[in-house]
Amino acid sequence: MDLNALLASPFSQIETILWYIVPFLAVMSFIVFFHELGHFLVARWCGVKVEAFSIGFGKEIYGWDDKHGTHWRIAILPLGGYVRFKGDADPTSRPDFDSEETQDPDSFPAKPLWQRALIVAAGPIANFILAIVIFAGMYSIIGVPVMEPVVDDVLPNSAAERAGFMPGDRILEVDGERIDSFAELRQIVATNPEKTLQFKVKRGERVITLQARPDFREVPDGFGGKIRIGVLGITHKVTGPVKYERKGPIEAVMLAGKSTWRIVAGTMGYLGQLVAGKQSADQLAGPIRIAQVTSQAASVSLSALISLAAVLSVSIGLINLFPIPMLDGGHLLYYLIEAVRGRPLSESAQEFGFKVGLMLVLALMLIATFNDLKHLFSS
Repeated sequence: MDLNALLASPFSQIETILWYIVPFLAVMSFIVFFHELGHFLVARWCGVKVEAFSIGFGKEIYGWDDKHGTHWRIAILPLGGYVRFKGDADPTSRPDFDSEETQDPDSFPAKPLWQRALIVAAGPIANFILAIVIFAGMYSIIGVPVMEPVVDDVLPNSAAERAGFMPGDRILEVDGERIDSFAELRQIVATNPEKTLQFKVKRGERVITLQARPDFREVPDGFGGKIRIGVLGITHKVTGPVKYERKGPIEAVMLAGKSTWRIVAGTMGYLGQLVAGKQSADQLAGPIRIAQVTSQAASVSLSALISLAAVLSVSIGLINLFPIPMLDGGHLLYYLIEAVRGRPLSESAQEFGFKVGLMLVLALMLIATFNDLKHLFSS
């Protein structure tokens, strides 16, 4: 037996595992920190005492106290984090109904409704801001690919042919949204399979309007599964290396806002199609597949990894806005009911909602993990 091969095997396995875990944990910890920082900063601004700021869950690895009495901690399980306010029963910010601290003026439950809502919304908003900052930085430093949204060829029997597209057409807008590059066009079409879109097209000296309903195509997702995307049926020829154009600060921020919104719209579109039965739930990804994607991005380039961090930041911010108790959106739902009723829900109703929310979150995690394992073994 080759001793070197025997010794190399476990080391190569450890190296592979680290290659998956380290970029994943670095990116997720970075995103979670900014999410919780949003809650933290707005809470401080509103005069709420922040008792703990934790990156991760479980046993504390390292911690310290700041001059305001906040205990900062790094925990052994780095998947997530939390900010605990005075008057919270646990890291989910469930009110501690049995504590007299909820009556203290610096406790979270004692604050006006608008301040509580602003503190809760600040986490997801911080995620969106982080994504815009990352995208804007990349558009300013690296630039955007210069590929005019011009049709070079129209594929036969395609949605574009049925809609009347012709070679030489320059696409100006899609559903009222200005299009500056072929990549933007491709992204919009891909996230809208079988949905009628309105295109403003410049043909020669004329500007005309065409309606097209992109066909759908199932393509490999790179992890043994398939995703459903929209296909218009037009091509754009690229000759030579792709050129990049750096944008000024204002234009970069505007483009970053558009990119962030497209991720939100694409995600919401997928969820709508999932409810309508037009998409499969096996596209829901959990930590395993996210770790795979992160390691792949890290192997490509640092800019690819940073770009992925922006996409994940938007996704985490959006998920946290879902109206599920335990998530930020669930708290906002409670506050909306409180605003309509003029008083908060009863303690029993809130406790019941948190239990239902916990079951929903666990169910989603189980589905995502099952999908991850299925794709992992099939690939």
